[in-house]
Amino acid sequence: MKTLFIINPISGKGSKDKLISRLDEMGFEYVVTSKAGEGEELARKATQDVVVAVGGDGTLNEVGRGILGTGKILGIVPCGSGDGLARFLNIPHDVGKAVDVITAGKTIPLDAGLINGHPFFSVCGVGFDANVSKAFAEAGRRGVLTYVEEALRLWHNYSPEEFTIDIDGKKWTQEAVLVTVANSNQWGNDAAVAPNADCSDGLLDITILDSFDNYELPALAIKLMTGRCDSSNRVHCFTGKNIVITRNTPDPAHFDGEWFETGRRIEISIIPSVLKVLVP
Repeated sequence: MKTLFIINPISGKGSKDKLISRLDEMGFEYVVTSKAGEGEELARKATQDVVVAVGGDGTLNEVGRGILGTGKILGIVPCGSGDGLARFLNIPHDVGKAVDVITAGKTIPLDAGLINGHPFFSVCGVGFDANVSKAFAEAGRRGVLTYVEEALRLWHNYSPEEFTIDIDGKKWTQEAVLVTVANSNQWGNDAAVAPNADCSDGLLDITILDSFDNYELPALAIKLMTGRCDSSNRVHCFTGKNIVITRNTPDPAHFDGEWFETGRRIEISIIPSVLKVLVP
């Protein structure tokens, strides 16, 4: 099968020179993006059978959007700050091993979500994590350390919001720090916010974090990083296909690591098995 690599040169922190040299040696076609959003356009125009996203979750989202409904296969070479979907799919971060997955891996079906019309493949949500995504994007620096710094800075003055949550017709109102809706199990860097998620089951996993005291933060962080956040009595997990979240005021939302401004009503749904993705 013919393959095209779409490379985001500024994703993560490392240079892409090693990868480009390997692709040249192997005779693969590749293009390097020069601006945000270009990955989607290049993927949509691609004539190859396999289109590979080289970058983080944002790059993957662009490429995935570009090939939705085309029958093309999605490949991933993770080079981002978090790489949530790649980690969930056990795709190696070593460049050579990741390219080996493209040449010798297998395909599995991949669901996609929609948040107010925006496709996502890993996670989306509202609340504290959406505000952190906005701050991270505006910080001008990449990497997990910057993300943690921005999260800690925002937490000092953050107040939980009141959300009305409707999951497949079951509706209630509560105060929450965040509401995350996930197709894969994590935000990135193995922070498993939805430890039971399955990207091929036709369902979305919803995680709601209640208000909590600062002294509880270390224990919650340990549970998050060890895939056990659902064991906390501050965390509530659900599954569903159609989710509507309503809040009192407009605020940011996020999908696949990218933030966007949206209104009081957020509609989220699942598109089952809409893509095929290469995995080890």
